[in-house]
Amino acid sequence: MPAAKQEDDMEAVKVAEGLYWVGAIDWDVRYFHGRSYTTDLGTTYNAYLIVDDKLTLVDTVEGPFFDEMLARIKSVADPSRIEYMIANHAELDHAGALPRIMDVVPQATFVCSELGKPAFQATFHRDWNFHTIKEGETLSLGKRTLQFFPTPMLHWPDSMVTYLAEQKILLPNDAFGQHLASSERFDDEVPMDVIMGQATKYYANILLPLSNIVQRALTKLSGLKIELIGPSHGIIWRSQPGHIVDAYARWARGETRTKAVVIYDTMWDSTRKMAHAIVEGIGLEGVDAKLHNLSSTHRSDVMTDVLDARALVFGSPTLNNTMFPTLGDFLYYLGGLKPRAQVAAAFGSFGWGGGAVKAMRKEIEAMGLPLLDEGLEVRYVPDEEALARCVAYGRQIASRVK
Repeated sequence: MPAAKQEDDMEAVKVAEGLYWVGAIDWDVRYFHGRSYTTDLGTTYNAYLIVDDKLTLVDTVEGPFFDEMLARIKSVADPSRIEYMIANHAELDHAGALPRIMDVVPQATFVCSELGKPAFQATFHRDWNFHTIKEGETLSLGKRTLQFFPTPMLHWPDSMVTYLAEQKILLPNDAFGQHLASSERFDDEVPMDVIMGQATKYYANILLPLSNIVQRALTKLSGLKIELIGPSHGIIWRSQPGHIVDAYARWARGETRTKAVVIYDTMWDSTRKMAHAIVEGIGLEGVDAKLHNLSSTHRSDVMTDVLDARALVFGSPTLNNTMFPTLGDFLYYLGGLKPRAQVAAAFGSFGWGGGAVKAMRKEIEAMGLPLLDEGLEVRYVPDEEALARCVAYGRQIASRVK
């Protein structure tokens, strides 16, 4: 068998004249932000080397992947020649390798936003040669000019984007990215449905509650001519950068489709029967219906469907006079993401005493989502008459989103 590929064998990928991808591919990661987000397709940590009179590195990789990044840099230039370290964001998936690269180039100027400096200092407790940028500030590297735009709360206070003016290239860190491990680097090398599926999931689970800020950032950047976007995760947009920018604009505006998402869990199958009947009723009205059982679907995958849904329907059996734990978990997670559905509803089954529907309604009201009604409950096992009521309930939900 051939020997495993070593870090020293790894090479940079040319993105444009004088610009190289020197990041790392994480094929194995399956969770992000703790266990709140699944990354079934892995991810990449994208760092970019600019070869000019002044050698410049834009962002780094997660700490354990430092050697991979360093090997890719070495395939293009001597790392000790780096004069500028541009750090767009302090989160460790992008900044984790900073201490080790700064040990290699302690003389380098460390460029970040004004809010970035205290974030990096509090994270790494190092006194680097900081230079904080202001809105629109430029930095000449020789043939190329970098321009910087702070984008606070997109999605951390310290976030900023870097723009290569002469080449019309945007390096926006977390914006426009996807968690997707691939041996290909560009949008014309991977099926668009795969890319956009992961981009949608990324927005729904990370940027959705910041949609107003996303709109402002898009307005700020709208004056720039952008021919290539190099995000910090996933593929690089060299053929269709406008595709992802347009998608962000739609998501940030809160555009929805005639779609209802039914999200439930079940104990002894009664709530499952209700959920399927409700979905049947929604479909009979010509409305797209998606069904998710929280015992088999991770919350972050459910959110991908929630992003553009007009109706959210929650179902739970009663346990200990309240909703099932999986529904409590999901509703708590959903509340932090601030969904924009036009209507919500609750349903469930119970035995000697109810409580699930009431508990779900309380959480839905706290999110500010408009409730359809008091909810639908069935005692013990739904019979034909009860299932007919569930179908009618689905029709009623559908009528509100058409």
